[in-house]
Amino acid sequence: MRTSKIFLLLILSAFAQFSFAQGKAEKEESNKAFEEKNKQFLNWYNADIKDDDKAGVSTEKAYKLLQGKTSKTVVVAVIDGGVDIEHEDLQGQIWTNTKEIPDNGIDDDHNGYIDDVHGWNFLGNAKGENLNEETTEATRLLVKYASKLKGLSEKEITQLTEENPAEYAVLAKVAKKFEKKSKEANMNYERYSKFIENISEAEKTVEKELKTDTYTLKELKKLRSSNDASVAASAKMLYALNKRGFNKKELVDYIKHLETQCKYHYNPKFNGRKKIINDEPENWNDSIYGNNNVAGPDPKHGTFVAGIIAGVRNNGIGVNGIATDVKIMSVRTVPDGDERDKDVARAIRYATDNGAQIINMSFGKDFSPQSNWVYNAIEYAAAHNVLMVHAAGNDAANIDTVPNFPEARYIKNSKAVDSWISVGASTINDNKELPANFSNYGKTFVDLFAPGHQIYSLAPKNKYDVESGTSFAAPVVAGIAALLLSHYPDLSAVQLKAIITKTGINYSDKKVIAPYDEEEGGKKTKTKFGELSITGSLANAFNACKMAESISKK
Repeated sequence: MRTSKIFLLLILSAFAQFSFAQGKAEKEESNKAFEEKNKQFLNWYNADIKDDDKAGVSTEKAYKLLQGKTSKTVVVAVIDGGVDIEHEDLQGQIWTNTKEIPDNGIDDDHNGYIDDVHGWNFLGNAKGENLNEETTEATRLLVKYASKLKGLSEKEITQLTEENPAEYAVLAKVAKKFEKKSKEANMNYERYSKFIENISEAEKTVEKELKTDTYTLKELKKLRSSNDASVAASAKMLYALNKRGFNKKELVDYIKHLETQCKYHYNPKFNGRKKIINDEPENWNDSIYGNNNVAGPDPKHGTFVAGIIAGVRNNGIGVNGIATDVKIMSVRTVPDGDERDKDVARAIRYATDNGAQIINMSFGKDFSPQSNWVYNAIEYAAAHNVLMVHAAGNDAANIDTVPNFPEARYIKNSKAVDSWISVGASTINDNKELPANFSNYGKTFVDLFAPGHQIYSLAPKNKYDVESGTSFAAPVVAGIAALLLSHYPDLSAVQLKAIITKTGINYSDKKVIAPYDEEEGGKKTKTKFGELSITGSLANAFNACKMAESISKK
């Protein structure tokens, strides 16, 4: 999922009038200290707006309604960058393929995947090597077109363009997107890298003056009047930024992200897939590849998603996931970069064939050259009664007009899939700031909104974090679906979607600030919340359970 804009917004909000930022790096906190610091975000997505004054989905209220009811285990596939299945707050919540004998090197269930005990990793090889960094689809398409046009005269290129206007119209969009994003990434990397150097210099100056590497705002305030101009300037900068709660670690992480963009995402010479997986990504029949390492080298995103759906409830640690009787199947498909269409299609089919009843997909991209494979897989899952939940995206864009692949539109007839839900991100606030400012929206192609801003969930190695994105709104809805299905197992995927989308809290007439991208020249404008999605509503587990109970009785 594209997250760079969210990083940037968080950083910019931390230091207002400064074009760069700085602050003292925080020492590593224990989980308890982290929880104390971020307790205002802990489990807020489970809250009820009336009882708790937080715009959550009323999960706790739903469990009171369900008290005494039996449940049946539901399998939720998390198609993502990997899940840390050893996490302390996911114990007992991980799917196991009972048809496989672990680690015997044999494909016991004859599905083509050896030792796929807890899922499958489509980003690895049989040697156990795993792909993490990837290019964007725009970069790959440019490389493909460059190869196609190589050695042709200007006349021949013109002729090709005239013969295939639609294809080369796409090329024009690809080239424009690549140039813009590549330039932006390189420029920001240089800017913020330079500023982090200034940060370090200012810290050294202050530390030398105070003869300690720990200091208070009061001490910085006093140093602002120093006769030493360098000390005074450094203290003024550090004081201003630290007073605004600036976190240096966030900036360092953002710079690393920018470095990855420059080095891998927008680098036409990079081809990590060929080196590690060495399949033919544009050949559908080249289908057996990967390994059974469902965590991969960086399972942060997928672990966070899994925690929202299935974090063990009321165990005294971590978070309370939405659903209790649930098993997470990890299908590693999403690298640091754009996912491949073949991997996505194969992942959807793998999840479906291995019993997943709900699939969470917290990823998206601008271009999809083999979208027909993905659409066919979506249709396959729908035919097998699987509910698919997809994050709407983080570009503050209207996806009725700007694509965010994969989409629930069949390439054949533009018909939406009845068991596909597209989810925008909302905030903790039941006011004009209800929609998260980064969230994509769409009156035609976004079904509803769910909590996705400042969400507290799991991080690898038994740690926890707070993140924002539609990536984390989607699993809230997937969790509600799992909660419903576990207690009302006769519901179909189509019924699940209908219940969830019909029972959200309706905010259609509420005036809100529409999502906007300041970096793209966007400005704050007010609109009715109903203009941002099909339903104009915020998902609600309690209301959904009431409707499911009513349907069940009938």
